[in-house]
Amino acid sequence: MPNDSLFGVHGAALEVRSQRMGVLASNIANASTPGFKAQDVDFHKALAAVESTGGGASITGALQYRVPSQPSLDGNTVELATEQTAFAENAVAYQTTLSFLNGRISQITRALKGE
Repeated sequence: MPNDSLFGVHGAALEVRSQRMGVLASNIANASTPGFKAQDVDFHKALAAVESTGGGASITGALQYRVPSQPSLDGNTVELATEQTAFAENAVAYQTTLSFLNGRISQITRALKGE
């Protein structure tokens, strides 16, 4: 990644967490769709893919189907509580990464201004 030394792994992590948010939101939106199979992202695999391509990579290779603890009769594997918990955890991690990046950008801005 061109900005590796500046932001480290955090830029790629933010990208993966953003894409994971979309996957989890899709799961929640399809909680009552018969036959819908819930998916999640293998974070480490997706992060490696994004880092190796320099950003903008698809997380398709890191998607995995969720195995439900209680399968529904209509074939839907979304467990709403599990999805909501994963979404909340991912949102907190996203916000933490974003805060780190904002702090880093503030440091660089101050350094450029000579403060």
